[in-house]
Amino acid sequence: MEINKSIFIATAEPYSGKSTVALGIVDMLLSKTQNIGYFKPIINSKPEVNRDVQIDTLIQHFKLPIQFDKSYAYTREEANLLAEAGMQGEIIDTIISKYKKLEEAYDFTIIEGSDFLGEGTAFEFDANATIAKNLGTPVIIVTSGAGKTAQQICNASIVTIKNFLQRKVRVLGVVVNKVETEQLDEVKTHLQAQLKKGILVTVIPNITELKSPSMKEVKDHLQAEVMFGEDYLSNRADHFIFGAMQISNFLNHIKQNVLIVTPGDRADIIMASLQANLSKNYPKIAGIVLTGGFEISESVIRLIEGSNTIVPILRVEEPSFYAATKVAGIHSKISADNPDKIHVAINTFRKYMDVEALEKEIAAFKPTGMTPRMFQYQLVSWAKAKKKHIVLPEGKDERILKAADRMVRQGIVKITLLGDVNEISISISRLGLGLSQENCQIINPQDSFHYDDYVNTLFELRKGKNMPLQVAKDLMTDVAYFGTMMVYKGHADGMVSGAIHTTAHTIRPALQFVKTKPDISLVSSIFFMCLPDRVTIFGDCAININPTAEELAEIAISSADTSTKFGIEPRVAMLSYSSGDSGTGEDVEKVRRATDIVKTKRPDIMVEGPIQYDAAVDPITGKQKMPNSKVAGNASVLIFPDLNTGNNTYKAVQRETGAIAIGPMLQGLNKPVNDLSRGCTVDDVFNTVVITAIQAQGD
Repeated sequence: MEINKSIFIATAEPYSGKSTVALGIVDMLLSKTQNIGYFKPIINSKPEVNRDVQIDTLIQHFKLPIQFDKSYAYTREEANLLAEAGMQGEIIDTIISKYKKLEEAYDFTIIEGSDFLGEGTAFEFDANATIAKNLGTPVIIVTSGAGKTAQQICNASIVTIKNFLQRKVRVLGVVVNKVETEQLDEVKTHLQAQLKKGILVTVIPNITELKSPSMKEVKDHLQAEVMFGEDYLSNRADHFIFGAMQISNFLNHIKQNVLIVTPGDRADIIMASLQANLSKNYPKIAGIVLTGGFEISESVIRLIEGSNTIVPILRVEEPSFYAATKVAGIHSKISADNPDKIHVAINTFRKYMDVEALEKEIAAFKPTGMTPRMFQYQLVSWAKAKKKHIVLPEGKDERILKAADRMVRQGIVKITLLGDVNEISISISRLGLGLSQENCQIINPQDSFHYDDYVNTLFELRKGKNMPLQVAKDLMTDVAYFGTMMVYKGHADGMVSGAIHTTAHTIRPALQFVKTKPDISLVSSIFFMCLPDRVTIFGDCAININPTAEELAEIAISSADTSTKFGIEPRVAMLSYSSGDSGTGEDVEKVRRATDIVKTKRPDIMVEGPIQYDAAVDPITGKQKMPNSKVAGNASVLIFPDLNTGNNTYKAVQRETGAIAIGPMLQGLNKPVNDLSRGCTVDDVFNTVVITAIQAQGD
């Protein structure tokens, strides 16, 4: 089979949803290689006037190694002027030569066709087909089902496909976006019957999260002033209503993620909207647009400033009708500053596209090394393959809720949230998340069916330590103890905590009754350090302050086994301030003894020590200092002599190189319990839950 090094995403109309397909394909390819190019022959305007959102989003979100100025050939205006002068041939030649330079530089290049906005669309369609033919690249055609009958959708898709096929362009598949739910089966069946067998047919329903603009897009489109709630401009506006009626009637029209457009002098509507947003009896509001250029009275501003304002309030000069008409005309884009929408787009693509069939067609090249993106993609795939149940004790924390929502949407793990059920439900509603008792468990420990059993179990386990029953009862109302007991009893497979609580608070219950594995005497930790070109394991950077030689050896053995489990070949470097036999002193001797213990206990592990950091990771330095070593210059597992060195080094590497640090992941416990830092992000929570789920799958 001929190996494709590119794919062309084409459409014949504006707002077809090409970006969802582009994001999905880049995400799919990044599991194979980091070296991906992106090329859009014709962009809408000069970058200095208005940068192409799609190119920017892909480069920034995926950190693709692309320079913006090399990712396009012409602006629409430049191409149209040349076309009007009869220079179509020159346009195509320039596009081909620009693409060929990219093709040489990248393992795979995605080419995106025109957006079909404004003049010159007939030329654009012709140019897209000609480019695809001249580049010899297969095409995925994207069409929109918005506002069309099933018959119209099928006819438009077939006409577009035939236009490409007549030019002898290979069509891999057609993606029909924005189809009404009741039309899905009819459209898919009809297209499959009409098209040749080799063409993949993907039909995607209307996805509210993708078509609804963010409040930032509303602000930019209306050129509005932000009066309050700048931190909440990522809120999604699914629909809008006029706030021009009596309060009692107006409240009946509030729906989830509604944008309220109201004259700026309607203080009653403003305050009723803010109050409804705080009430658990009303859904989350996206934001408020105050129209008519009214000055908001000082008393109302004082009232808003003193209340818990968690919605954006915008102000425009235009009357309500004009503002609402403008809002209705917004075509939402997927931008780099909206990672939630990017995740929705990627998950939509994964859900409806036959990714395996598409991969066979376009991704037949060989991967090179283990990049961070490949590693993270692989982790999620492993976690999904054997779905585990993870308990998150800090259910009231926003970061925990957002990460849990992403997990549940992607079907990676089953989730239990602990805390006050009412408080958690209000937060879920306020954040506009899709979590509910239907798709995840939300438990208040003292109200749980298992509470008494857990209390008695803890009492029996700690009897030898003279724990009174009342203390067991009190401890079991603590979410960390309750979550750990869920894991101990097999009611959950693992636990992740520490976004609010200290490390000690998270780990203490696990040490008391989950305990360490039979052949292991201490709990240690590792970080997966996702550097730009590789993934390295650092240990121990979070738990053991000053391990003995025996403990250091145990940390190294546990870390090497973890490395193997997570698909990284372990080459262990026992770090010190000197390499080989050159140094003396108590600290070096400890590392030397630890290295010997590892070699004796586990001769199967490749280990080198003592060795300095530069000699461990830099091939040139490694060869100079330790020429006969299999590990020097190529270490994948770095073991630090103490917590001071390890913790500072991982933070320095993370900050200075922009590396993603996944962890800490605890090693040695009978069942997985992992600790977050209190400064963790949503991504940190997500990644830690994923590695906990993989740990829970066993060997």
